Amino acid sequence: MTRRIAILTGGGDCPGLNAAIRGVVKASHGLGWDVVGIRCGFEGLLSPCDLLPLNLENTSGILTQGGTILGAASSGRFSAKTGHGQAGQIPPELIAEAQSSMEHLGISALIAAGGDGTLTIAQQFFEQGTSVVAIPKTIDNDLQATVITFGFDSAVACATDALDRLHSTAASHGRVFVLELMGRYAGWIAVHAGIAGGADVILIPEIPFRYEAVARAIERREAAGRKFTLVVVAEGAREEGGDFAVKGPMRADKEAQLGGIGDQVAAEIKKRTGKETRCVVLGHLQRGGGPTTFDRLLATRYGVAAVQMIAGGQFGMMAALRPPDIVPVPIKEAIGKIRTVPPEGNVVSTARALGISLGAASELAS
Repeated sequence: MTRRIAILTGGGDCPGLNAAIRGVVKASHGLGWDVVGIRCGFEGLLSPCDLLPLNLENTSGILTQGGTILGAASSGRFSAKTGHGQAGQIPPELIAEAQSSMEHLGISALIAAGGDGTLTIAQQFFEQGTSVVAIPKTIDNDLQATVITFGFDSAVACATDALDRLHSTAASHGRVFVLELMGRYAGWIAVHAGIAGGADVILIPEIPFRYEAVARAIERREAAGRKFTLVVVAEGAREEGGDFAVKGPMRADKEAQLGGIGDQVAAEIKKRTGKETRCVVLGHLQRGGGPTTFDRLLATRYGVAAVQMIAGGQFGMMAALRPPDIVPVPIKEAIGKIRTVPPEGNVVSTARALGISLGAASELAS
């Protein structure tokens, strides 16, 4: 039986989305199925629907392209996250309207590629009767139930390259450089890039920091003859007892826009140490550009697995990496609680063994 399936990409864009779309199209072609892309996330399912028929011709060459040919959407009527990550309930009548459109278009199954917000919506669609499967995508790598999400490796590669470049100019001028990276509530990008890029201080949301500890780490480097310091800070990092650094006013229909912690850290370092200190905010550069080889492969495997789950009638499931395999897991196991960096886990203990400061209060006792 010929099936017509649809795929959408929700949340922010990231490298690897086009590779996943291509994987879905090629695997579906092998089964004789039609594929349509839903533009701009779940909003594209509402009348009038915003569709892009997908085939081997118009997905040829997109494997290496960043972004998503379907467009991304992280706000609007289908917004499942507000404030500081609170999950919201989509009105049942809105989902019913989208389901009616799918039925009218002859779409028998839906693939949703996204992070916690997108998959929270996908689970609500499933609970209202939609045949849906999911693909995990987020540069923050903060989804439960899978070892890694595509987009993360590409973001870490970008951040590490930035640190490599800052290293030479920091050493030349004897300065402190603060690099602010994405990572709202999970510091995976910061800690991985920080270790790979030779950072001296890494500040992440999971470990509240003390400015005294950061200043002491810099002063110790100075005493040892190292006149420069690289500080990596995730956008969601907070001073002990402090709150998130937020840009602009809070809105009821979307998450708070974090940012500014890098400038705050740089100003405090200069005040406490007297060192010339500069802040660089990498921002959306981490999302842009083509995917790494690892992300191309992972996204393609997820795309193919999504089609295989539909073929097997495994709805309400997400493709997850459980090395060495891609396996189906319930979407509900991947949402509701983000996966954070364990403060006593191997990655953090590796950083500490290398002499990297995490800005923790415990460092002041040593």
